Amino acid sequence: MMLLVRVPEVGRPPRDHVVFVWDTTELGVAAPDSVAADRWRQQLDEFTGRIGPRFARVETRRTATRMLTGMISELPTKNCWTLAEYAGDRSPDAMQHLLSSAVIDDDGLREDLRDYVIEHVGEVDATLVVDETGDVKKGSHTVGVQRQYTGTAGRIENSQVAVYLTYATAAGHAFLDNALYLPRSWTTDPARCQGAGVPADVVFATKPALAKRMIIGALDAGVPARWVTGDEVYGSDPQLRAELESRSAGYVFAVARDHRLTTATGRVRADILAKGLPKRAWQQLSAGDGAKGPRVYDWAWIETGADDDKARPGHRWLVIRRNQRTGELAYYRCWNTEPVPLARLVKVAGRRWSTEENFQTAKTLTGLDQHQVRCWRSWHRWTLLAILAHAFLTVAAITARDDTHRTELIALTRNEIRHLFTTLVLTPVRAASHRTHWSHWRRRHQYRARRSHYQRRSRLTP
Repeated sequence: MMLLVRVPEVGRPPRDHVVFVWDTTELGVAAPDSVAADRWRQQLDEFTGRIGPRFARVETRRTATRMLTGMISELPTKNCWTLAEYAGDRSPDAMQHLLSSAVIDDDGLREDLRDYVIEHVGEVDATLVVDETGDVKKGSHTVGVQRQYTGTAGRIENSQVAVYLTYATAAGHAFLDNALYLPRSWTTDPARCQGAGVPADVVFATKPALAKRMIIGALDAGVPARWVTGDEVYGSDPQLRAELESRSAGYVFAVARDHRLTTATGRVRADILAKGLPKRAWQQLSAGDGAKGPRVYDWAWIETGADDDKARPGHRWLVIRRNQRTGELAYYRCWNTEPVPLARLVKVAGRRWSTEENFQTAKTLTGLDQHQVRCWRSWHRWTLLAILAHAFLTVAAITARDDTHRTELIALTRNEIRHLFTTLVLTPVRAASHRTHWSHWRRRHQYRARRSHYQRRSRLTP
């Protein structure tokens, strides 16, 4: 049987294709895969066509398409050099220009991302998940970098930290937005900010403040979501909780064991409240399915009161999770306009894991953390393109699940979709002359950089 796959030809517009004919008996590909490959190609064309109007020039639009395609590919390392070589460009200049100075409607791209995710994953009972991730970086000139704690390394490192907003439903989950955390060491140093291209109106904002800004933006744009969840960083912020209550958005936030809640006897620490629970208060519930089965814990809850008289009416609880093996406890502060069963709050708490999976897959599959940029605009554009590519893989995996009829197969994952897409749809440039050209280009660039460093060092040496 024969498989027809259309792939872009280098040097032609993105919608021009060359047809390669492969014998599926040699590849071990079933005939229906030709339909899947054609559909994925069409989905990518529709996706890039959807965001195309956000780019002022056709050349920039084509460059963005090549970048997105490269980010979806199985390139082991993704930066402007490797993506340009993969796409068939003669240098990374076009991609670097796109990140640093091309005319692009960045806010419009974020709207397109949001609408694309909601169109394919949206439901009223969705959860917005806020969390941060860090990228370990060297030096001191990369925007936002300083020595700070990052969960990526599990310790204090020289790193960038950014807050991300995930949209999670039963169908799937993807990023909706992100914001770079700019420490006070940056916002109190105007010269440093100017050197990294930080806009003059950017001021210091805490991580919960960044999260609140993104959540408000999503809700104001009509994103359907009943719940918000996040870790202790966000659960401890009263302003974020108050803002969500004012918008009737339920929340399930992790809090520290020493977090104080209002009860009939006064303000009491969460861990003290947990100690007073009888054995019958605990029940076994699943927080959702993990890679190795349901994530089952023991759960209990206690109704609590408002912190002050100005608080919005509603139902408040402290939810406690107990690890069945170690006995370790975790605490969640919860609120909703109406009473809900404990199982509902547990389900929301379990969706926190969706953003961790998004971080892992976006960094592994689309190069979210592989950027080699220093400036404000370049960082935002790189991460936006990476999460756009991640959203495409998410939607492709969701829409492909309907095609899995054989019970002995799991549904297609984002990782598997990327592998099949790369194998069946994308064809990198492999011409010897192209590879030789890039070898010379890299070595020439590295030679000039080394010579510049040595000259600078020699001037500094007495």
